[in-house]
Amino acid sequence: MFDVDTLTATTVHETTRRLYEAPNWTPDDHLLVNGDGALWRLPVTGGEPRHVPLREVPPINNDHVLGHDGRTAYVSANDWRVYSASFDDGTTQALTAESGAAFLHGISPDGSRLAYVAIRDDENGRRTGPHVRTIAIDGSDDRAVTAADNVDDGCEYSPDGEWIYFNTERFSSSAGHAQVARVRIDGSSLEQLTRDDRVNWFPHPSPTRGRFVYLSYPPGTQGHPADLLVQLRLVEGDHWDLSTVLAETIGGQGTVNVGSWSPDGARFAFVDYPFAPRRR
Repeated sequence: MFDVDTLTATTVHETTRRLYEAPNWTPDDHLLVNGDGALWRLPVTGGEPRHVPLREVPPINNDHVLGHDGRTAYVSANDWRVYSASFDDGTTQALTAESGAAFLHGISPDGSRLAYVAIRDDENGRRTGPHVRTIAIDGSDDRAVTAADNVDDGCEYSPDGEWIYFNTERFSSSAGHAQVARVRIDGSSLEQLTRDDRVNWFPHPSPTRGRFVYLSYPPGTQGHPADLLVQLRLVEGDHWDLSTVLAETIGGQGTVNVGSWSPDGARFAFVDYPFAPRRR
């Protein structure tokens, strides 16, 4: 984890036995991570990850968030659907449609809606997306936020619930050149926030203190691959032109796919892979 106030990183857990990805920070100071298609729980003070049993969910990937009740996880599974899963009894519910693909990234501040990206076929059978959508936590009221003919990803709500931050290729003529942007939850007032030659992904607002952290790939990167020399960059307030490099690490896919800020906005969790095999 990284302490933004002291600019120090602390190793919570290190292993070569299992490839963990995408930490979420819980209100009781644990990290939720995925590994081997399952969900795991790890104290931020260190120790061994403990398996979180989920019933009737296909193997999951690194797109998951924590419900505001602290007893529910929302996960993306490898059947390309989003599920809710109870920690109490492991019961689950499929939330997104069977057609297309859905990848979960954020939850609204009031805990009522999820932000995800969708890849779908249009009425002519043409594959479109990914684009940003939101859906109620019971699977109802599925809405498009950005147009399906753009390449958008990594969507997450602002702490006030008025904006969705995401990465998009719509501002560049070069394939893969993603930049950070934001849009109102109704799809209006689109704004480009980063403007550089690096490939910028996964903007995560802190719940307090007005901070953002995002993942920055080397120029020319396509998609969000694993095992590259990436930067974790900090933005204070809305000063996106003044972002600073907090750390350089080997990673990318799995490092900060989902929001991982501590509840007080002072620290965030991330995963690096200095000894990981090439996964691309």
